[in-house]
Amino acid sequence: MIRKLSSGEYRLYSRKVDPHTGKHRNLGTFSSRSAAEKHEREVQYFKRR
Repeated sequence: MIRKLSSGEYRLYSRKVDPHTGKHRNLGTFSSRSAAEKHEREVQYFKRR
């Protein structure tokens, strides 16, 4: 899940809620949306490896 921050950057969050905090886990902040989407594909690849 990618969200745009007020600073203009994009942050990648986990889809599931973290049971400890009750929030979505931060998986990285990127300067462009395409970079965040690329990293999301990499994350999905390693999850299903």
